[in-house]
Amino acid sequence: MRPRGRSRAALARTAISLVVFLPACSLVPPIDFERMIYQDKFIVWQHCRYLPRGQVLQPPPEGVVAHDAPVGPAAVLTGIDHGAYDAEIPIPVTRDLLLAGRKRFEIYCAACHGLRGDGNSIVAENMDLRRPPAIAGPAARSLPSGRIYQVIDDGYGLMRSYAEDLVSPEERWSVVAYLRALQLSRGVKLDALPPDVREEAERKLR
Repeated sequence: MRPRGRSRAALARTAISLVVFLPACSLVPPIDFERMIYQDKFIVWQHCRYLPRGQVLQPPPEGVVAHDAPVGPAAVLTGIDHGAYDAEIPIPVTRDLLLAGRKRFEIYCAACHGLRGDGNSIVAENMDLRRPPAIAGPAARSLPSGRIYQVIDDGYGLMRSYAEDLVSPEERWSVVAYLRALQLSRGVKLDALPPDVREEAERKLR
């Protein structure tokens, strides 16, 4: 019984202390936790006589790039080299690149241009204003690779930019590489095929 009595006594002393000392807390000035937000400062477009050109917003130093901007040769990043579209794909074309390009082509491109790049798709049939072109046809085969890359990057006509979907230059070039393979498969002559492939093609054409 004694421990319980002692606990009640301690609780009573604590309660009395709170009653006595809590009023003193009101003498402490309130802490302004938003003082860093509401303070004298300049905003971006504000005039400022202390800075060059009399404004807060200053032009970036020459040659700087965004912290998340890709860095590399101009031909890889833009498809343009020395003021002209790059005729060839400026990165190594490997089987893995083609497989990755096929996957992305079927996700982002085939819905409008068709799996074979012939412009035949359900989406194309319902586009009355302008149908997607056959990107595996002769007209597209004559385009430089850099031009195809730029269309993916910037968009063209009714086609939006796919830069937000194909984020890295390598992803965009993989689509260009697969499209080139698709174009080749649609336009290659039978005599140009390797013997084993030609025999299989002739057998299926009979």
